[in-house]
Amino acid sequence: MVDINKSIESLNWTKEPKGLYEPIAYTLASGGKRLRPQLALIGARMFGGNEEEVLPAALALEVFHNFTLLHDDVMDRAEVRRGRPTVHVKWDDNTAILSGDQMLIEAYQLLSRVPESKLPQVLRWFNEMATGICEGQQYDMEFEHRDHVGLDDYMKMIELKTSVLLANALRTGGFIAGANEAQQEALYQFGLHIGLAFQIQDDILDVYGDPKTFGKAIVGDICCNKKTALLLTALEKADPATKAELQQWLLVHDRNEEKIAAVTALYNRLGVRSEVEKIMEKHTSIALSQLNLLPQNDAAEQLRKLAEKLANRKS
Repeated sequence: MVDINKSIESLNWTKEPKGLYEPIAYTLASGGKRLRPQLALIGARMFGGNEEEVLPAALALEVFHNFTLLHDDVMDRAEVRRGRPTVHVKWDDNTAILSGDQMLIEAYQLLSRVPESKLPQVLRWFNEMATGICEGQQYDMEFEHRDHVGLDDYMKMIELKTSVLLANALRTGGFIAGANEAQQEALYQFGLHIGLAFQIQDDILDVYGDPKTFGKAIVGDICCNKKTALLLTALEKADPATKAELQQWLLVHDRNEEKIAAVTALYNRLGVRSEVEKIMEKHTSIALSQLNLLPQNDAAEQLRKLAEKLANRKS
């Protein structure tokens, strides 16, 4: 069985100029869940595929994912990622941008090692995924300045920004291993809905999580008025007076402890957390229904456990 961490460690970043490659090594050495490459390998395992044939695509997905984080952290001015200073903090913005660009190139280099007969389709899907992620990030930035963003708008944004990467990882692994079109679609839908549940749980943890286990500063979403499932649900549920109170707090743009306490109290008063958890559970349930359309083997059981773990994660 392929060891993802060892495979990532075997990638060579001891190249010149060090200022370009050291931030890449730093980023990939910081760990993370390795969820995307794991999903690609599980997708292959489900159909008895050769994991070595899927490994280049799995690694490409992980390098690509980490590339997006470098750029996201610059755009969000995030200071901590996986419990360590972000690249733009440890080095600078220009380094984070350029090293991120190189990671994108490296992702395509890895992808080029996919078996030749499978590469055209894998490449098409990879490009569609990459475009979707950029579109999702653009929506995310636009939402910061839009007065009205509905929960449906938000769900579409996180589908593009987060879910398509998980969905494509599973589908790609299954496809390389010989899954038929219906099975490829079931894998994709499982990944899509698990991705939605994953991001919604991320929103919940940003407010209610423990920073020691979450790996990044919490309540950042409240501080920067980020339109999350929690905030949008609160705005939908609130009566006029409560909505006006919440909107007043949204006029405060710095890290204000009084604001954090007040907005969290409003969420509690409105029962927002339980409402959002129901949405997360709905998408987990849809994902599991798609899993039932696939071969019921050890790989399927891994995906079932993964769905349960993501829904109940603390970090």
